[in-house]
Order: sequence, then C-alpha cells, then structure tokens
Amino acid sequence: MKRTIIKIDEELCNGCGNCVPNCHEGALQIIDGKARLISDLFCDGLGACIGHCPEGAIAMEEREAEPYDEIKVMELMVPKGRNTILAHLEHLRDHDETELLKQAIQYIKENNVNMSPHNDKHDSPHVHKPVSFGNLNEARGALSPAPSAGCGGGCPGSKTIDFNIDLNKVNEAASVVKPGPESDTHTETPSELRQWPVQLHLLNPQAGYFKNADVVLAADCVAFSMGNFHSHYLKGKTLAIACPKLDSNKESYVEKLTSMISQSNINTLSVVMMEVPCCSGLLQMAQMARQQAGRNIPVKKSIIGIQGNVLSEEWV
Repeated sequence: MKRTIIKIDEELCNGCGNCVPNCHEGALQIIDGKARLISDLFCDGLGACIGHCPEGAIAMEEREAEPYDEIKVMELMVPKGRNTILAHLEHLRDHDETELLKQAIQYIKENNVNMSPHNDKHDSPHVHKPVSFGNLNEARGALSPAPSAGCGGGCPGSKTIDFNIDLNKVNEAASVVKPGPESDTHTETPSELRQWPVQLHLLNPQAGYFKNADVVLAADCVAFSMGNFHSHYLKGKTLAIACPKLDSNKESYVEKLTSMISQSNINTLSVVMMEVPCCSGLLQMAQMARQQAGRNIPVKKSIIGIQGNVLSEEWV
C-alpha cells in the first residue's frame, strides 16, 4: 500500500544520531555512520524525528510501504523500559492517534508490562524523559487530548488532529452576540469538522478518525456553494476533499481510498460532487477503490447545483 513515511538523504546525513531517540517507535538506527529506517512497520509517518535533524536530511514522502503495526512497535518498545514506552504513548497522544494509543495500552495490560517508575534500566540517558504518568492508570490518561502546540517538527498543515470538541461549550460560545462596527449583530455557526487535515493528499488513510467511520468525500467547491454543507452532510462524519480535475497524482487518491476501505474499515462513503461534468471523476475514484479493496461498502452519490441546491442523492 502507499502511505506517508520518512525518507533520509544520505548525502546530508552526518550520522549525529539526534533523530534516533526522538523516534519513539524505534524505526531509526545509526548504521555505518548514517541514519537508517530499519523497517517500514515501525514508522508511523507522523514525522516527530524531522525537527531534530540539524542537517535537514529527513523528509516525508508517499511511497509503497508496509502498513504501520502498533503491536510490533510495542514488542520493540517493551524491552527498552518504561521511559521509552511512555515517550511512545505521549507521541501517539500528541498526534491524536487515539486508536493506536488504545492498542498500545491494551498491549500493556494484556502482557502485564511492568510500568513501575523503577523499570527504566534499559533507557539510554540520551532518551527524552517524558512527563511521568506514574503508573498504568495515569498512562491510560494519555487518551485525553493534548493541547495543540504545533507538530514538533513536521508540517503544521498536515499534522493529524482528531478534534475532541465539547459541543455544549461550542454551542454556548456560538450563542454569544457580537456587536459589529455599525451596531449590527451576528452569531457564529459551529463547525461540524472532526479532524485535520482534510485534503486527500495530506490525509493518512489509517488515522484513528477513519476507523469504522462514515466518510464524506467532497469536491473542493461543494462547501463554498452549499451554505448548509456542515449540517446536511458533514455532521458526525470524517471528511476528505479533492478536485478530480485540477489535482495531480489521482492514482494516490484511489490508493488512499482503498486503504480507508480495506485497512480502516470505514462504514460508508458519501461522494458529494458539483453538477459540473469534471466532478464525475470523484465518484469513479471511489468506485475503483471499493472494487480494489474487495469490500462492497455502501457508496452514496450526491450532486450539488452551482447555487448550492441538492439536485440528486442515490446509493450506487
């Protein structure tokens, strides 16, 4: 499958090793004086190591790679001791990878992993020491969202974020009347967006918010044409947007949609397009992905007029 994963420019790499302790999954080692990715299975593609390379030798690319395997990562983490395990849990929490974090904590429980503060003898003194969870119960607290503060080295625009919004607070905030410069008033309408990013090229098809989700695949123009797009289509769903006419490398779109269907086990896929002919390519990509994935999930086709009215809706 194709997914986002790191690549290392060996000409730029000086073998300093700064990236190694900052890859909590253990995907990097210094071999023959250069940083090496030892296995695709261990690289989660979130880019935590990028900001720790002083030479700019690490970047992200989309290529064929084995799917990331959290259980294999945990098998690698446990012998390294408590501090390395906690650093890994924090890493997952900070990138809002809730499903992977649940898998990791479940592995700790099922295998009776010693999370005592004294179980850190295997940790290198150079490994980042995270804030201590104290014990497994506190480690489970890592499931709560961390405050967003950039992405620790990767591109902020493509950082995976699963919004954990208190809708009551949002609605309360939205009800506040704000005076305008000419004594006019307006209210803010709450967004139904559940995650970031939304552009299909930037999305990780195995991100936690795709697991068993109902997904909306919308043409770029839809939300601008349709005033009630959020309430009508987006509420309670995960979003991906694309333009079948202007976007490049549409083959990767099909591969990502295939991964969502086969790997993330999405429940349904709603394809929302404009009435213009070029938008039909979006449905074609969805149908190709369903065929390649081998799962006959329900696909809904919706056509939106250029003035924002719903022209047709049908399951295909």
